Amino acid sequence: MEERLQKLLSAAGVCSRRTAEAYIEAGRVTVNGETARLGTKADPDRDDVRLDGRPLAAPAEPVCLLLNKPRGYVTTLSDEKGRKTVADLVRDCGVRVYPVGRLDLDSEGLLLLTNDGALAQHLTHPGGEVQKTYHVWVRGITEGAAERLSRLRELEGEPVCPAQVECLRQGAGSAKLAVTIHEGKNRQVRRMCAACGLTVQRLRRVKEHTLELGTLPPGKWRYLTEAEIDALRG
Repeated sequence: MEERLQKLLSAAGVCSRRTAEAYIEAGRVTVNGETARLGTKADPDRDDVRLDGRPLAAPAEPVCLLLNKPRGYVTTLSDEKGRKTVADLVRDCGVRVYPVGRLDLDSEGLLLLTNDGALAQHLTHPGGEVQKTYHVWVRGITEGAAERLSRLRELEGEPVCPAQVECLRQGAGSAKLAVTIHEGKNRQVRRMCAACGLTVQRLRRVKEHTLELGTLPPGKWRYLTEAEIDALRG
């Protein structure tokens, strides 16, 4: 089956699709001995696709990991500012995997990484409405905070779907909340809290779809089981 070259290079674990485009534009990719161009397609079972004269390896087997992301790591494979990335934490998995969604630098918890493009698309497509639950430690006017957050229908002029919010612990000027959303707006939970007069001190994702973080230590990862992957596809 013919595929675009950038997809074939990515599937072979060579590089990201964006980097593959740069390789193609630089004339480093050939198909059956001819220099490829952007938009060129090839069938890996029939065509001889090479990068810098070396044939592509067979596509890597699908892999899906669950990482407990610590604070201080960016959710990307490389960072132009030299910051630590989640790729640093999963280098020993043996294949090139990509984050499914994001957790910002100061957030922590459950992060999926995979080389299965179809699964990643299924989990991040806006129509999928994949639920994610966060434990959020906040300060400020915390009395009635759960109710205020669950009533939010607009965020900085943009409509948002209702969140499910539960107060797990209430203190003097502080609280721990469980916030469940099914949208992927940028820094959504932090922005919701700010709109309700709350300052986020810690934010940790503990559940996504059918997966729970459990007792996995910060900075560690594990492979998903076949049953877990099947549940994510459902």
